[in-house]
Amino acid sequence: MPLETPARIVRALVGRGYNAEREAVTLIAGSDDPGRTLARVVEAVPDDALRITADHVREVLASAPAADPPGTESTGSAAADAAVSDTAAAPDPPVSAATSRDDADHTAQSAPAEAKGGPAGRNVDPSLRSLEIANDMTGQSTGTGEYGDFVKVFRDRYEKLSKMLRGRVNHRPAKAISNMSGGEDAELIGLVDDVRSTKSGHWIIDLEDTTGTFPCLVMKDKDIAGYVDELLMDECIAVQGTLSGDAGILFVDSLHFPDVPRSHRQNTADRDVQAALISDVHVGSQEFMADAWNRFADWLHTEEAERIEYLLIAGDMVEGVGVYPNQDEELDVIDIYEQYEAFSEHLKSVPGDLDIVMIPGNHDAVRLAEPQPGFDDELRGIMSAHDARITSNPSMVTLEGVNVLMYHGVSLDEVIAELPADKASYDEPHKAMYQLLKKRHVAPQFGGHTRLAPEELDYLVMEDVPDIFHTGHVHKLGWGKYHNVLAVNSGCWQAQTDFQKSVNIDPDAGYAPIVDLDTLNMTVRKFS
Repeated sequence: MPLETPARIVRALVGRGYNAEREAVTLIAGSDDPGRTLARVVEAVPDDALRITADHVREVLASAPAADPPGTESTGSAAADAAVSDTAAAPDPPVSAATSRDDADHTAQSAPAEAKGGPAGRNVDPSLRSLEIANDMTGQSTGTGEYGDFVKVFRDRYEKLSKMLRGRVNHRPAKAISNMSGGEDAELIGLVDDVRSTKSGHWIIDLEDTTGTFPCLVMKDKDIAGYVDELLMDECIAVQGTLSGDAGILFVDSLHFPDVPRSHRQNTADRDVQAALISDVHVGSQEFMADAWNRFADWLHTEEAERIEYLLIAGDMVEGVGVYPNQDEELDVIDIYEQYEAFSEHLKSVPGDLDIVMIPGNHDAVRLAEPQPGFDDELRGIMSAHDARITSNPSMVTLEGVNVLMYHGVSLDEVIAELPADKASYDEPHKAMYQLLKKRHVAPQFGGHTRLAPEELDYLVMEDVPDIFHTGHVHKLGWGKYHNVLAVNSGCWQAQTDFQKSVNIDPDAGYAPIVDLDTLNMTVRKFS
């Protein structure tokens, strides 16, 4: 079995107990006899080396021996092929045809992309790849829980979101509106402080800005009355209307969310490249689906998957400890550090030349309050396989010019609980994601189910519109497009637990959404 692809070289090295720099893999793949070069590199590296570097390979290539006589077999190549045979000779996994799921507005683009010639993918020089991370707050936490911290984060939220709305309304501060005469037109931007109904079935929304609070009345017979059902506490909206005769209340004629502009145009890659989006692996649980994971990892080594160069994991690498009642009865690995060690071993089975990005989730060993910083140095040391990029939850990850907002998704529970079923449900988690896009905030409601940390900045605001919004957490598969943003909830790798049965969660497990970054079309692969 010749070592003609970087993926096979990486698997051969992993089979011999080594990790490798990407440049080292590229140098081996580009040599005249990759198998022979690999064997000589392994033989030449120091006994205490666990990582093959580019310098190791250059030293071997610089001291290359004379070629073997014609008719003789390269012992180095044979040895390397033998190393591969144990790790790469398994048959291709049984993978279903790509599935599709359209939302009610038929806006999802889930059809498989057309073939674009031969596979290019991971055979390209890794230096051609482009991966950048923004909004990473790891190491930037300043909150102490003091009153002033809460003032800062809500003031920052208001400033960022109101800026998005000022082009649509001629905002006047709440204090200024309270001094206006009755019957005048007024426009206000504020955070939702309270929503309550009147005896007549109308709605009063108290909006708060940096100067005070002002009541706004939405009549039940207005077209905008349906928007009231979508409101969450502490989100930012704008209203336009007319003051009552005594100027004590604003009769609302129109209501605006920060929202994604309908004119938003997607960024796309300028070459044929794909990303796999997964979440909620839950290693350490008795219900972790190791067989499905292994089929996924094996498939990533096939020619069919060679265009996949990025793997994005949106939280919950492990099952964790003490996350829910009686969780210890469902654990296969009870020590949290051993859970991460087991996860790292499973991560080694995917191709080593993938660029991997990981954010934490609510089962991971980081603080529960969002934004969650990336894993600490000790856990990073354990999860060192393939040099994965670890960042905070949430983070904006830019792949080949495509902006991917990664957020684990705890606030989806709250959105689904608070909003009508036609607006948000577990069966269609992408619709709950649409609501977050509309509000331009991944966790707008403070003091509810989602724990939020007060920081100087509100890292949860969607200042920039993503091209892809990737979440997990709810263990349900769903995707669709909202104003040209691809929203994907990627399911999980954990079969139903007893706790999930008790709360009627039937997980979508063993799925891997695959996105073409040059078109933002998506297919879904099933491995369970």
